[in-house]
Amino acid sequence: MNKPAAIQVRLPLSVKSAVERWAKIDGVSMNQLISIAVAEKIASLEASEFFAKRAVGTDMDEFRRFLNRENGEHPRKGDELPDGIKRTRL
Repeated sequence: MNKPAAIQVRLPLSVKSAVERWAKIDGVSMNQLISIAVAEKIASLEASEFFAKRAVGTDMDEFRRFLNRENGEHPRKGDELPDGIKRTRL
């Protein structure tokens, strides 16, 4: 683990109260809950950035042709849509 860095954060009282409550429920310190929340947010932002970069230059018409191609492989066992969900073509 990296060496921790100390920072001071000012939170609205309502947010602090919620942090205290959820830390108690989870059985962790407020510091740990806040660290986990920040790490989750960063992971979400980085994933969004990764996929946005991957999407640049994507040929969506070619993608749709690929997904809807003739003789494409049928879903494997366990990949089927649940009953009641209608399959639509892209």
